[in-house]
Amino acid sequence: MTGDGGSDPAELGGRLRAYRRSAGISQQELAERSGLTVRMISNLESGRTRWPFPNSLRRLADALGLSEQARAEFIGAARRRLRPVATPSRPGPAAAGVRAGNPVVPRQLPAPSPAFAGRRAQLAALSQVLDEPDGTAAVVTVSGAAGIGKTALAVYWAHQATGRFPDGQLFADLCGFGPAREPAPPATIVRMFLDALGIPADQVPVAEEAQFGLYRSLLADRRMLVVLDNAHDAAQVRPLLPGWPSCRAIVTSRNQLTGLTAIDAARPLALDVLSDAEGRHLLGHRLGAARVAAEPDAVTDLLRAGACLPLALGIIAARAATRPDLTLAEVAADLDTHPGLDAFADDSDSAADVRAAFSWSYRQLPDGAARAFRLAALHPGADFDRYAVAALAGTTPAQAGPRLDALAREGMLQSAGPGRYRMHDLLRGYGYELTAGPEGPDERRAALTGLFDYYLHTAVLAVRAAFPADRGRMPAVASVPGPAITSETAALAWLDAERVSLVAVARHAAGHGWPGHVIRLSAALFPYLETGGHYPDALVIHGHAGRAARHLGDRAAEANASNYLGVMDMRQGRWDRASAHFERAWPAYRAAGDQAGEARVLANLGFVGSVLGRDDGIGQMQRALGLFRDLGDRSGEARVLASLGFLHLRQGRYAEAADHLEQSAVLCQGTGDKGGEGRALGNLGEVERRRGDHPAAERHLLRAISLFRELGDKISEADTLASLGLVALGQDRPGPAEAHLRQALELCHQTGDLSSETAVRNGLGEVFLATGRLAEARAEYTAALDLATTGREPYDQGRAHDGLARTHQASGDPARARRHWQDALAGYEAAGAVEADPVRTRLGKDAPGQMDAILP
Repeated sequence: MTGDGGSDPAELGGRLRAYRRSAGISQQELAERSGLTVRMISNLESGRTRWPFPNSLRRLADALGLSEQARAEFIGAARRRLRPVATPSRPGPAAAGVRAGNPVVPRQLPAPSPAFAGRRAQLAALSQVLDEPDGTAAVVTVSGAAGIGKTALAVYWAHQATGRFPDGQLFADLCGFGPAREPAPPATIVRMFLDALGIPADQVPVAEEAQFGLYRSLLADRRMLVVLDNAHDAAQVRPLLPGWPSCRAIVTSRNQLTGLTAIDAARPLALDVLSDAEGRHLLGHRLGAARVAAEPDAVTDLLRAGACLPLALGIIAARAATRPDLTLAEVAADLDTHPGLDAFADDSDSAADVRAAFSWSYRQLPDGAARAFRLAALHPGADFDRYAVAALAGTTPAQAGPRLDALAREGMLQSAGPGRYRMHDLLRGYGYELTAGPEGPDERRAALTGLFDYYLHTAVLAVRAAFPADRGRMPAVASVPGPAITSETAALAWLDAERVSLVAVARHAAGHGWPGHVIRLSAALFPYLETGGHYPDALVIHGHAGRAARHLGDRAAEANASNYLGVMDMRQGRWDRASAHFERAWPAYRAAGDQAGEARVLANLGFVGSVLGRDDGIGQMQRALGLFRDLGDRSGEARVLASLGFLHLRQGRYAEAADHLEQSAVLCQGTGDKGGEGRALGNLGEVERRRGDHPAAERHLLRAISLFRELGDKISEADTLASLGLVALGQDRPGPAEAHLRQALELCHQTGDLSSETAVRNGLGEVFLATGRLAEARAEYTAALDLATTGREPYDQGRAHDGLARTHQASGDPARARRHWQDALAGYEAAGAVEADPVRTRLGKDAPGQMDAILP
């Protein structure tokens, strides 16, 4: 049987094209009226595809407005072109009825969740994919952790889209995860679908394969949606997929079902927790917008307690709804009295019990993956990789990697970037609960010790690679398997990726009995945190290290922490606080007999003293230089020389400044200290700018910027860009000058470095003043003065007052100009700056310098 029936496809296509043109409609209009696609209509008219089944034929005839006679001829001719499809082994009247054009239209969707909220982006993604032309994307997989709202999303979208599927919607819970533990066999589900499609039980084929064939035949050419909820794996789903381009399927699962993506061209859609706004919307929908709006802080506490997991928020909302007499603050306080997941337990309904929902996924895990899940819950950071979990579990990274991938596929972990994973807060709580069984306190402590050893060891390796001049200060650590860090780039990439985890490790280690780890971690990370401008993180880590050292009675470690904290304050222009930290560290170093530490803190004290105009600053730095030379510490010697060069620069002793800075640059090259070399070259460029040798200044400044960018040192880069801007201004190029300073200002905003921002704003004032933009110049100088006054930095105060004086002089207000010049003179004199002498009679040529005195 061929089904040709005497009418060839080309003749039928021509007839359809003639009908369409006679009706005066385009292929697009016919597609919209008939529910077919433009592609299918085009193929039919050209004879490139088989003719559709009766439902679509009738829709085409209706859309074309054919007369009864033309309609009957057209449908009859098309039916004779129908190709045979698989039929039941025992066809009966019900099947025949479906084939004859009287199909049952199933409406199996469950009711949508009344509290569904948000997910606009995900709903749009479903619509975009499922609205594509027939055959382009027939299947979407929606994956995510238990309680994340997969079913709610699929059902909500399906109800909104019923008009797109006029031939019906099928729905089945595949029981992939649940109390029954056994996933529903596909054969069971297909028999349910056949029943929904109107096939009596006595006419269902005996063979399972024939049942699936009949199911697919009944869906042929029909526009139907099939929702397969709570799937366990791809093998359970694949036999139930429609198989026809006019149908669509949504599959939800805690697994990622990558097999469907790879083999069946399914489009994946992964769900995460709700945003805060979506969580508030959900609570407002359930509790009333007025009640939620009246207590915004309490709502924030509820969102935190439920970690924005839809299931948990639904439980919270249900309990709050049953107690309208309670404020939401009281509801939140009650949640705080129930530890962990107890607040979300419901013995009467396992579907509304977060712990039970998690347990259904956990029971499916192999032993290795289950143990990895439990121990990963101990990780104190926001995310982690296979090396961290290997350290926790005492396995190899090669073993940990596949287990983490398995957990991600099962929805127990979420991706946090290439090779990184994170765990939902409530899942983390569930995993931690589980460790009380197999692991116990001793094994938990051993796991965390392994984790802290890993982070400490790898941090030391990374800092050694990125900052070779600081290798001699690195603490001794045990060797632990970790990533290969063979280059400066790889080292900085690892440190950047793990910085948040390193802060969490320091906090946890300090608070739970690992003081030695946090002390050594502080020492190891100092160069990276300082150079990268990660000041908030540095304050946490070094602050914990100081408290841990005091607890242990370790004076040297306490002095290190104080010195590190002083450097961070100095970098931010908090000179008095920095000085106080250094003054605490100095006697502690001396008491501990740590000459290297004493030299470092003396140099820092000297630099701060010089900036603040104290008389003993230079003397302290020269004593530090002698100590470093006695110790043979070339790195320390280089940094003090650079600091002295900077101070000579400020004082206008350019020959001495250049000599010190050139010596420093040579020493830094020998020790591999790129940061020190860059700062020496940056200040050398400033010396040359003041001497009027702009080409040499630009050459040194550009080399310094290149070094800073290699290290990710945005603070020093900002300082140097400011100097480069003033070089361009000295060459009468105000446009590039402003561009350099704007770029420097953006870097200051990124790092929060107020000291550099002060200098940059003074530089912008110079550009605007030189180009006659007096109002803008005055605004920048005023901002610089505010910052310099906050930091009590007299030199930059002098610069700002000097600039303001010149703007007032230019705008015809000599009295105000004179007052500002008087203040400028006071600032310059306090700083010992060369600009003090001519400040009343001529413009000062000044620029921000590099803060080379900072010594770890």
